[in-house]
Amino acid sequence: MDFGKYKYEQNKKLQKARKKQHVTHLKEVKLRPKIEEHDYRFKVNNGRRFLELHDKVKFTVTFRGREMAHTDAGFRLLEKVVKDLEEVGQVENAARLEGRNLVLLMVPRSTAAKPAERKPAPAAGKATAGAAKASAGGAKAPTTGAAKAQSTGATKAPSTPRATATKPPVSRS
Repeated sequence: MDFGKYKYEQNKKLQKARKKQHVTHLKEVKLRPKIEEHDYRFKVNNGRRFLELHDKVKFTVTFRGREMAHTDAGFRLLEKVVKDLEEVGQVENAARLEGRNLVLLMVPRSTAAKPAERKPAPAAGKATAGAAKASAGGAKAPTTGAAKAQSTGATKAPSTPRATATKPPVSRS
């Protein structure tokens, strides 16, 4: 195989891998302590949609003026949000007061449960047969770079262009 074809195939593999990636974004939903029921449901449904799209959601309750004396109303509101979204998300950072804002960060629940969903636990007899086949020199399943990095505990470094060995320029005099 010539080098040009090899580079072409490598680029195609990289493009395919990039296509399947999902970049997690941080979405913010702003609330007020005196929010009406319809507005609350609307905001929570937006948060639910963001979590289902595998994005992190930051819920912010903003207090103005004398509302700062009643921050417990904001904590109750965020507890209600967590209760309403517990099937699609889980709390990453609990509600905390930052100045005039009460902030809560939720992440999608499916990201934590993904590895368990991908590989269901095999029956006891089948697991030993698979382990024996792997130890007997059977074909090993290819691992992706992300899976390999997780298994080794290393983090993947950002890809940078590598310097290639080139011939020195020929002087034509």
